[in-house]
Amino acid sequence: MKNIMNMMKQAQELQAKVAELQAELENMHVEGVSGGGLVTVVLNGKGAMARMSIDESLMKPGEAEILEDLIVAAHSDAKQKSEQAMAEKMQALTGGLPLPPGMKLF
Repeated sequence: MKNIMNMMKQAQELQAKVAELQAELENMHVEGVSGGGLVTVVLNGKGAMARMSIDESLMKPGEAEILEDLIVAAHSDAKQKSEQAMAEKMQALTGGLPLPPGMKLF
């Protein structure tokens, strides 16, 4: 019975920490770049785009495809960085808890 109570307490503590982490992620911003810094995309921790900047030198008639590719690349860079930051935070949060592979807490 003591083990069950201990497990319940740990689950409640983890749930509270996950809620704190979710709030922290909403305030986190991750920057992705492409084209040597000509395109910058900033995502929040939930993956929503917060802002984007494009160097004026890329705004040329007939070169929309290049710009589109650079925007996609910058977004992919930011998303990868965001996912890595979340994975690191989750690893620190769970601290060795035996979670099944691929299980996400949020």
